[in-house]
Amino acid sequence: MLSLLGLVVMAVSVLIPADVIATTENSRLGEQQAAPYARIPASAESVNDRVEYGELPDDVEVFDTAGDFFFVTVSAPEQSVLSWLVGSSDPVVDLLTEEDRNGRRTASQNREISLQQMRTATQEAQFVALTAAGYEAEINLGSVVVQDILCRVPAEDGFNCDESFPAADVLEPADTILEVEGVTIATIEDLSAALEGRAPGDTIDLTIDRPGDGALGVTVELSSDPEDPNRTIVGFRPFDTRTVDLPFDVSIDTDAVGGPSAGLAFTLALIDELTEGDLTGGRNIAVTGTIGLDGSVGPIGGLEQKVSAVQQHGVEVFLVPAGQIEFSPIDPDNPDDGICRIQCLNAAGDNDVVLIAVDNLQEALDVLLDLGGDPIPGLAAT
Repeated sequence: MLSLLGLVVMAVSVLIPADVIATTENSRLGEQQAAPYARIPASAESVNDRVEYGELPDDVEVFDTAGDFFFVTVSAPEQSVLSWLVGSSDPVVDLLTEEDRNGRRTASQNREISLQQMRTATQEAQFVALTAAGYEAEINLGSVVVQDILCRVPAEDGFNCDESFPAADVLEPADTILEVEGVTIATIEDLSAALEGRAPGDTIDLTIDRPGDGALGVTVELSSDPEDPNRTIVGFRPFDTRTVDLPFDVSIDTDAVGGPSAGLAFTLALIDELTEGDLTGGRNIAVTGTIGLDGSVGPIGGLEQKVSAVQQHGVEVFLVPAGQIEFSPIDPDNPDDGICRIQCLNAAGDNDVVLIAVDNLQEALDVLLDLGGDPIPGLAAT
């Protein structure tokens, strides 16, 4: 009877949403709020398995690799009472309020933005990788997509907005600007040209594409740039939607994965396949961090969960963006040594994950060389 009752309780607790009892602090407001979501480890997957090439010129060769580069993901699903009870004592489970998960956007807007960030990450990775491998690649401006509406007057708390630009009345994150006064807008340069001669307070008619709604016509009042009052703006921050022209076709199957944090992993995997030797030295290496067109490596979210995912998948080396974790040097006589070993989040088992901080692509290549990888032909380590 007790066992049956236990099964019933368990079944019911799966159906009840966690926010009935789960709360966490909203850091912006400094108060406890319902926590219907949780950030948890997701996966560490091989980039190399997702790279595909089109028809290659005779002078281009794709090399087999002895090890793989892995990109790492986290997820933030809705929680039930049961999953909350199971994960409440796990240090890699972070409870999230609605605002923690979605900010001030809707879930669908965040999804569109996350997918756009992944598209941009693959483009930047292809440009940086092919350039490093000795191929010619060109960057082209992309479509004009709204990332965020700008705030005209921030609130004293530094989080809220006391007064938004008028664009907030008609534009939303993930909108794409298609036309201004009937003139096609293909790039941010086209938008700038369309605003020439216009003044703050003027109105313009826009045609936009809104995910889920399609093409819409809206009228927006223009504003002055708070940093340059002589410059007229619409009042939003655009995405970096630049695209890359390559000498041959390369694609990375990102499936439904979103966000920009796999940029460095994509870059290293492409370099490894397009140059002789093995960057990995024959081992599997997990990587996280955005990649800039200048090779800079940027910060990411969910590092604790990503470390746990890496360990769960048996990958022993993890390259992470510099500045996101405090390191204890392996060599006490060399305090600048950027490699440390940590027992990941007190997880069970004896396997450590080696965390290595890198600030840019060259540092990542240097680290791989130190770990036994081969140098890129024609590109000396520093």
